[in-house]
Amino acid sequence: MRAPDWLTARPVAHRGLHEISRGIVENMPGAVQAAIAGNFSVEVDIQLSADGEAMVHHDHALGRLTEATGELVERTAAELKALRFKDTTERMMSLSDLCTIVAGRVPLVIELKSHFDGDRKLVKRMAEVLSTYSGPAVGMSFDPDQVLALRELLPSRPRGIVAQRSYEDEYWAKLTPVQRQNMLYLRHGFQTQPHFVAFKVDHLPAPAPWIARNLFGCALLAWTVRTPEQRTRVGQYADQMIFEGFVP
Repeated sequence: MRAPDWLTARPVAHRGLHEISRGIVENMPGAVQAAIAGNFSVEVDIQLSADGEAMVHHDHALGRLTEATGELVERTAAELKALRFKDTTERMMSLSDLCTIVAGRVPLVIELKSHFDGDRKLVKRMAEVLSTYSGPAVGMSFDPDQVLALRELLPSRPRGIVAQRSYEDEYWAKLTPVQRQNMLYLRHGFQTQPHFVAFKVDHLPAPAPWIARNLFGCALLAWTVRTPEQRTRVGQYADQMIFEGFVP
């Protein structure tokens, strides 16, 4: 169940190697190109557009980075690509656009953002795009159902679960107690069979990722590393880091 060695061979740039002060915005082509130039793996987020395209963007709601507001899922791919972003002249990419830019030069770590509603269309679209992509790429998600869908629809690609020690903060309030319970302690692991775990760095060490790494052979990435103390923690408890805010 272990991921390929290339996944942990180099640090992973969180949403690309972005730096807003230089006009390099997360999940944008410039951030991807900067990560490639630094020989880092590239982590990005994808979400589903209204017309079923996989778009590279983190937030469900527009407005933090874009001049437009509203829900991303309510706009078509063409509409999303036309949106103006703050602090940059770049535009939102699709997963296909991303694959064209990267062209196998560095590994891609693709996080599927989920509404936790059982919809698997994003995984299906990701599988379609990656079916013609020969470069190294993995998929991962917080949502165990999306990871299970990766296992079923994209079995040839390594898959991972994004996790943390608990899910009690406001961000997870939209989930039912049962959904939160099912995410705890990686208890879905025998079903989802992840090749790697991406675990919140400040929650390490923790029993579940230790067991996954040391007993089941899963690679362990730590997110999101921003400080020297967190980097030290990675060296003690994980195989590689997902980083931002500095250049390793």
